[in-house]
Amino acid sequence: MAEPKLFDVRLYNIIILGVGFLLLFTAFQTASMAEQSVLSSEKKNSNGTFTGDGYTSLSIIYIVFSAANWIAPPIVAVLGPKLTMFAGSILYFVFILSFLKPMVWALYLGSVLVGLGAAILWTAQGNFLTINSDSDTVSRNSGIFWALLQCSLLFGNIYSYFVLKGSTDITDAERTKLFIGLSGAALLGVLSFLLLRKPVSTDTENLVNLSPSDVGGKESPLQTIKRAFHLLRTKEIMLLSLAIAYTGIELTFFSGVYGTCISNTPQFGADAKGLIGISGMFIGVGEILGGAAFGLLGKRTNKYGRDPIVLLGFLSHMAAFFLIFMNIPDGSPKNNEDWSTYMTPNRYLAIFSSFLLGFGDSSFNTQLYSILGFMFPEDSSPAFALFKFVQSVAAAAAFYYSEKLTLYYQLLILTVMGAIGTLAFCVVEWGVSKAYRMGYQSI
Repeated sequence: MAEPKLFDVRLYNIIILGVGFLLLFTAFQTASMAEQSVLSSEKKNSNGTFTGDGYTSLSIIYIVFSAANWIAPPIVAVLGPKLTMFAGSILYFVFILSFLKPMVWALYLGSVLVGLGAAILWTAQGNFLTINSDSDTVSRNSGIFWALLQCSLLFGNIYSYFVLKGSTDITDAERTKLFIGLSGAALLGVLSFLLLRKPVSTDTENLVNLSPSDVGGKESPLQTIKRAFHLLRTKEIMLLSLAIAYTGIELTFFSGVYGTCISNTPQFGADAKGLIGISGMFIGVGEILGGAAFGLLGKRTNKYGRDPIVLLGFLSHMAAFFLIFMNIPDGSPKNNEDWSTYMTPNRYLAIFSSFLLGFGDSSFNTQLYSILGFMFPEDSSPAFALFKFVQSVAAAAAFYYSEKLTLYYQLLILTVMGAIGTLAFCVVEWGVSKAYRMGYQSI
């Protein structure tokens, strides 16, 4: 009688965790995609009294996010994952509220706060997912969480499309309507974390712990930071960092660059701007379908390995990059009048490429979550902090070069990094699968 109750509590926690992130990131991801347009319109409407910049805001978020990942594990160790996620989500909520009345100091202070909030939120999320999983459910739980999270791309883009459709400049009334709705979603996300139950003990003896902590019980903040540096020096984390870095680069591409490329393709005519929202929706559809499918296949991944799913993601991205190479002008990221393409640009092909980008991204991320939770059940906080640190540094670097390089050079970087990251992941997975089959508890 005890086992079904134990499983139900864990599954309940995973679903509430996913719903909380769905609501919170419906607000944040929609705000991020609309931020530059909203602030550009505010500059015009304010007659130059407002000087805030969306790209500067996003750069601040990435920089603070990268640095704050090093202090996130001790915060999780002191507060616990539930309270840490609640605190981090409040900082997201404050950032969304700042757009109701844009002020330069509030914009940049909010960017700093959300960078800090992101670091502690995601570190706590990885820890909470791990302690509510065992060897049979870690892949399934990663897939469930990822599918729920990525629904935010779908819902947020639909809401933004209907609020802003037909607008060339966003008025104060439209901005207020947009961000009142987003603030409401963010608040519901904050409150969702209060519904999480105390995690029950998990079957961690069935997880492979590559770097078990030497200290029993609850670690001090200093010990937690030391654990993060220790993990960074392990061969497994070094190799996985290559795959993680790739997810940061392709995240920047599909969330920022590709929509701009579509909107700057003159062959799409008057529909070019509207295709940004539709592209975001289909990225979300790919993310949701991938997360759901890989969640259902979760029990098979320990038997057959995670590498087939990552290879599927790699092939999806290579197909997307090839289609984008053929279909979208090289000068589209910078709008520099180089509109030549290898084929007549097709909007349906552009949207299908968006789906492939989202599907491939879910392949990589769900399996990275799964393998980190599987390998480091006793060190999940520092492991997931390192995950987000490497990903955010790579995203910040990609954000910098995306403003300077044309599309084809960016696709070349993505292709090379995708191949390297996939190979590195497979090397780690082969070692972990071998250890698991042989019944080792540590390597």
